[in-house]
Amino acid sequence: MTILAIIFILLIFIVILFAMSVMQMRMAGINIKDFVSFIKANDSLDKLSAFAKRYDKMSPQEQVIYLAEAEKIFDAFDKIPESVWEEEYDKYKEVLDKYKDIKVMRWNEVQEYEMSKKVKKVTPKEIKIDT
Repeated sequence: MTILAIIFILLIFIVILFAMSVMQMRMAGINIKDFVSFIKANDSLDKLSAFAKRYDKMSPQEQVIYLAEAEKIFDAFDKIPESVWEEEYDKYKEVLDKYKDIKVMRWNEVQEYEMSKKVKKVTPKEIKIDT
């Protein structure tokens, strides 16, 4: 009988703690769904940060995947106040820097391709030398 009473008290205590944490998140302006996506994005941030350190040159497919995953992380982190994730700022910055590098590199490639289509190749005409 006392074991059931102890289990019941512990369950009530857990429910109260959960309710208090939800209430604190709402008071901070954080939606529960956004917080859950932040937790998942935090895990992905660790993986992308390690990936960004290892790979200097990625294939175009890897770049597209990296960009898509990084954008998901940025969206999740934008919904949460910075004070919550300030410990993860260095990893976030690494991922953001690599994201910017890839975007600039891909933009340059597109611009070079566009310029190559616009520039007409000029072939030199024969030069006649009078002797």
